[in-house]
Amino acid sequence: MPELINLGALQLKFLQSKETTGGSVDLFEMTLQPNARMPIPHYHESWDETIYGLSGVSTWRVDGKDIDLGTGDTVFIKRGIVHGFSNRSNDPASCLCMLSPGVLGPQYFKEMAALLTGGAPDPAKMKEIMLRYGLVPVAP
Repeated sequence: MPELINLGALQLKFLQSKETTGGSVDLFEMTLQPNARMPIPHYHESWDETIYGLSGVSTWRVDGKDIDLGTGDTVFIKRGIVHGFSNRSNDPASCLCMLSPGVLGPQYFKEMAALLTGGAPDPAKMKEIMLRYGLVPVAP
């Protein structure tokens, strides 16, 4: 059964994780509500990310360039490349995200969800969680 994680304007449905694939991949569906965004540009130290558009249009800022991801489009983000994402449209957008190898798992998102439900998140705590899981924040 897929695991659902609610981060407010972002919802994740984990389909496979490092635990179920022996570390091969993390695979999840992400739905971005209108105006949702990853507030902190970052890069990954030890995995690559492939995004496949399922519905709507999300915008991915990869290595300083904006890429609109629509249905059937893909974006590949090599480890070490700074990126972020947003939904600038008035409709939800969803995509399939695959991290390879699978080293993140759902726990990172669960910790962030817990932090976000406590009101205004503490930026220092967000940074600490990101770094512990191998996401390196970069100043915008």
